[in-house]
Amino acid sequence: MVTSTAQAPAKFEKPLSIEDMLIGKSPIMGTLRDMVRRVANSSASVMICGPSGSGKEVVARAIHNASPRASKPYVALNCGAIPAELIESELFGHERGAFTGAQTRRTGHFENADKGTLFLDEIGDMRFDMQVKLLRVLEDGLISRIGGNSNIPVDVRIISATHQKIDKAILDGRFREDLFFRLGVVVLQVPDLAQRVEDIPQLIAHFQKGRTGQICHFDTDALQRLSMHDWPGNVRELRNVIERANILFGGETIDAFGVDQLLGKTMPKLAPLPVLSVVESAPVSFNAPIDLKAQVERMELERIQMALHHAEGVISEAARLLTLKRTTLIEKMRKYRLEKIAA
Repeated sequence: MVTSTAQAPAKFEKPLSIEDMLIGKSPIMGTLRDMVRRVANSSASVMICGPSGSGKEVVARAIHNASPRASKPYVALNCGAIPAELIESELFGHERGAFTGAQTRRTGHFENADKGTLFLDEIGDMRFDMQVKLLRVLEDGLISRIGGNSNIPVDVRIISATHQKIDKAILDGRFREDLFFRLGVVVLQVPDLAQRVEDIPQLIAHFQKGRTGQICHFDTDALQRLSMHDWPGNVRELRNVIERANILFGGETIDAFGVDQLLGKTMPKLAPLPVLSVVESAPVSFNAPIDLKAQVERMELERIQMALHHAEGVISEAARLLTLKRTTLIEKMRKYRLEKIAA
């Protein structure tokens, strides 16, 4: 997740491992980590696809850290954040006097990333004419500064990322197919958070690691509520929610209602739940067999739905209203497939 337009090379330190960067025990994250290990040892161009906020830049950095280029520069550029008239200078640099305001020579990101990795975020937003120039560099391994008359060889591994449907962009004529073939020798898909909600507890622990001051804690109902959220902002949204929780509820344990507050969900206050009692039924005729089990299950289902409604989806509160153990209620919810209703 790149916020600045560029990252200058930093003093080399031991890089974080793939496991330290790509958090989660879900099978889909295990597959992604395995793919990162496989592509890291090559110099092949990699395109990382996935929705905004899913952590594409983290994947790019993990590839660099696990590669033979780890001790060399890692330079990042957000192609969507650079004004169209400046993108060429940012990538290739310029000579003094090349254009108005160019008072000194400036090296571009290709030169800064020589022998290392250049990460081009939001490559799908790159201007079409710049795509042609980028393709030429990828084919020749040579760049030329604006206003210069010499070619400069560069040895750079390109990792790109986009949240766009790149196949649609190609069909719409917004992205060059030949450039995609150059950039996407390997294509990695980063899952959205809704596909791996079982990773949320690990992600929470990761975001709270090293935080100064008191941190909040989430009870079981709170974690369940978090897993039922659709997470349109993905991991970035979860990180912001955890930061908000630590600020507002530092040192406290958050329940499901607290999660609703953090997510900005407004839940209507309902009247107290009436005493749950067996409704007297009309006299039963035994002229035909009675499916007693089905009738009991139907009444049980109605009572559970009523309790969950009045408890605003908080399972522990619904269990209290039904005088059941929380684990017993969860089992019954699974039996009647009510997990989503509790949301």
